[in-house]
Amino acid sequence: MSETNVPAILLDIEGTTTAVEFVYEVLFPFARRHVREFIQQNYHSRDLQADISALKVEHRSDAEKSNQPPAWQEDSLDSEVESATQFVHWLMDQDRKSKALKSLQGKIWEGGYLSGKLLGHVYPDVLPAFARWRKQQRTIYLFSSGSVLAQKLLFAHTTDGDLSGYISDYFDTTTGAKTDVASYRSISEAIGRPVTEVLFVSDVIAELDAAQGAGMETALCVRSGNHELKIGSHRIVHTFDVI
Repeated sequence: MSETNVPAILLDIEGTTTAVEFVYEVLFPFARRHVREFIQQNYHSRDLQADISALKVEHRSDAEKSNQPPAWQEDSLDSEVESATQFVHWLMDQDRKSKALKSLQGKIWEGGYLSGKLLGHVYPDVLPAFARWRKQQRTIYLFSSGSVLAQKLLFAHTTDGDLSGYISDYFDTTTGAKTDVASYRSISEAIGRPVTEVLFVSDVIAELDAAQGAGMETALCVRSGNHELKIGSHRIVHTFDVI
């Protein structure tokens, strides 16, 4: 892809910079194990109360749609902690892209990273690519369904060290859905570059289609262990070494 010399590179995380297995076999189980303890210890904090309020709204919506979420009881602190925990587990079982869930998970992972219990995984070609792109005066951005906090923590505490200094900005689904064309236009505006000057790299065809629809350059990242992909109209890369 040497012919593609766009000045800004926007990266997906899961399946692109970071193994899917790390997310599903390390991060998610860590959050699941610690959610009850975290809610108990931080219940009265303003940030956690905002997450719990958002979870309640989502719970009511699921109940009204007959999705059969676990019951939510508020008659005591213990019952609400248990209700919130069970609902979080239920959302995770649904693989729900819930903003409240993502926010809470990020806070739980923060403790794990800061204590050294968690180290973020990145593929071996990521750090060399970051260094090369910086030398080429390209700017690097991340766009993930995980919260901005979760993204920052992962890249500040990787097995290759702190990579956060290479990253100019982070975007999550508060910007918009990753399959929505408007999300990529919003990111373009936020970073102050025309969409034609941005290369988006992801392992998800629907995301790439949306970015392409906005006018961005795109590349499909095919890593070992990724889900089987239906190849579309995007360049294919197996490693960042070719970008």
